[in-house]
This record gives sequence, C-alpha cells and structure tokens, in this order.
Amino acid sequence: MRRLRRRRGAARPVVGAVTVLTAGALVFGASACGGRATTHHKPGTSHEQAEGETGRLLTAEDGSGHRLREVDTEGAPAVTVAVRRDSEDGWNVRLSVRNFRFTPDSVGGAALLGRGHARLFLDGRPLARVYGSWYHLPDSLVRGAGGGTGLTAGLYADDHTAWAVNGAPVRAAASLAASSAKPAPGATRSGKPRSEEPRPDTVLEITVSGGRVSPAPGRTEVEKGGTVQLRVRSDRADELHVHGYDKKAQLLAGRTVTLTFTADRNGLFEVETHGSGLLLTQLVVR
Repeated sequence: MRRLRRRRGAARPVVGAVTVLTAGALVFGASACGGRATTHHKPGTSHEQAEGETGRLLTAEDGSGHRLREVDTEGAPAVTVAVRRDSEDGWNVRLSVRNFRFTPDSVGGAALLGRGHARLFLDGRPLARVYGSWYHLPDSLVRGAGGGTGLTAGLYADDHTAWAVNGAPVRAAASLAASSAKPAPGATRSGKPRSEEPRPDTVLEITVSGGRVSPAPGRTEVEKGGTVQLRVRSDRADELHVHGYDKKAQLLAGRTVTLTFTADRNGLFEVETHGSGLLLTQLVVR
C-alpha cells in the first residue's frame, strides 16, 4: 500500500505539467490561428497606425482625413470608373479594378496589398463607401450631397488608408453630366423616340391561315442596302425562313412575328415556312 501511494504521489507533478502545457498550447493557438483577428490593428491604436510592411505610410492625406499609403508603381492597385443614367432613378456606377479585390469581410483590419474597398466623392465631397464593382447612386444621395457632376472613385486599404502612387491617391474620375439626361418615355435604346426611329424601306404583312397565304405569293422589288421587315401572322406554330440570307424566326400560333434584316445581296430570294412548306413571297434585290 505504501508503494502504491508513492506511485500516485509521484504522478501528480506530471499531470500538473501536462495541464500547464495544454493551457499554454490553447493560448498560443488562439493568438496564432488564422482569421480576421490576425489582420486587425492592435488595441489602442488607430486604423492609420496599423502595423505592417505594406507600402509606406505618408503624412499627407487624401483630402478627407485619410492618410496615404504609398506603394510601388509596379503591381499597384488601379481603378477606372464609368457611369450610366438609370432609367428609373439616379446613376449606375461601375468600378473596374486591377491588382485589387474588394474585401468587405476584413474592413478595419491591417493594410494588405491589393485588398480593401472604394470611396466615391462628388466634386471632392465624400459621398459613399463601395464594396463591389457595381453601385447604384440615387438622385436623393446626389441632392443630399449638395449636387454636382464630378464623380471620383478612390481605392482604400482595409485600415482606411488611401492607396497611393508617387504621392497621389489611386483615383479615377467620371462626369455625371455626360449621362445626366433620362431616357424619354417611349424612347428606344438609341435614345430617340420610336416615332423618330428610321422606318424599314420595305414592309410586308403576310397572313397564313388554313394552309393559305394572304396576299397570294408574288415578287417584291427591294433596293440593295435597304431594310426589309416581314410581319407574319400564322394560325399554327411554324418557322419563318428567308433563303439566301439564312434569316429565321419562330412563328407562334395566333401571333404576329416580325423579322427585320438588311438586303445587302443581289438576287432572287424565297421566303417560306419550313414546317408547312408554304411559299410566302419572293424578294428581288438589285
């Protein structure tokens, strides 16, 4: 019994040592494991004081209170900005970046090259923070910022410092004025009202019903280079085909289908239905 007690007593320091080692490993693991915490600034320091060797933190600022973080020209982040008026409200802004990716999940962390977010400025005034390539800029936000047309986009690191090259922030500009006019109601993609769109040179309206073609198939003279528009209404589903030009359209039962093309080849071309094999008309182009 005494020997047994000695053995138990001798084992106790070993258990204590294992416990200490285990606790130490847990503490070390918590501080050394990956994740967002490893990219964040130290407690008690500002975003701009985040430690790291990425670039060089300058004393100069971007004009809105964010210090510049300068990097070499080669491999530096770059951005271009394009704006398009939205037909319903505001503008759609597209940011195209190079050597950069948006990282909204690590905002507030340390500055890592090629990562971060963007900021928009309107005539130099801060407007919005952007975490992706597309951003909808509503009219209300522009009015709330005092109006203006000069839109600027800049790239920023996760610690909110501004990426810079040769002492200047990485930015790109676009004008809202260039795309400020809203499309008029009833306008087409070209921006012209439908009534002002050029009309086809030749318009043929054809009806297919009960296996009969109306008007009866004939020949239509078309000037080369002119536009031909076929409006075909069929009582059954079929396929419209313009031979020689290889233009096709699916005919839907009981609906008028329109096929438009430019007659840029000389010759005699037949227009027919593939399913029923009916001749609809012949086009003479010269």
